[in-house]
Amino acid sequence: MLLERNNGPSFLQEIEDKREVEISSCFQCKKCSNGCPVNFAMDIMPHKIIHMIRLGLKDEVLKSSTIWACASCETCTTRCPNNIDIAKLMDALRQIATDLEFDTAQKDVPVFHAAFLSSVKKRGRIHELGMIGEYKLKTGDLMRDSMLGWEMFKRGKLKILPSGIRGRKEVRGIFEEAQRRKKS
Repeated sequence: MLLERNNGPSFLQEIEDKREVEISSCFQCKKCSNGCPVNFAMDIMPHKIIHMIRLGLKDEVLKSSTIWACASCETCTTRCPNNIDIAKLMDALRQIATDLEFDTAQKDVPVFHAAFLSSVKKRGRIHELGMIGEYKLKTGDLMRDSMLGWEMFKRGKLKILPSGIRGRKEVRGIFEEAQRRKKS
């Protein structure tokens, strides 16, 4: 029997039942961690995150920078011999941390995450300049990286106006459906 540090519903149960990510079949082979292209930026390897969830170490998992460093590239998911959707797990953990307004090791990362999603919701895709502007206003750090931004702008990497896409209404519908599911 696994130890549970927290009272109340099991963290593992919350992940598997409410977030619909099956992780119980993980046997700690480490293929997810060894194949992750951004594991150098993680404080806890993905296989250890799964183990910590099974131990009920909710606070430690939600404080980790790993859940925010994950690029959701799904390399881990494709390498998993038990078909565990680790990218979906990281999405679920980010959402739980956001919902609980959890203090993370890197405080600005959830703000960046929110600005990213806001840009996608508004325009159907990322408008980098708009997203960066929203992020900078929320963090109050307007000048850091300004020279990098200028260089990117000069090279045409930051567009002043967002480009349009088809299906903006459908993208907004996805966000609305997610909000409905979150409330139920």
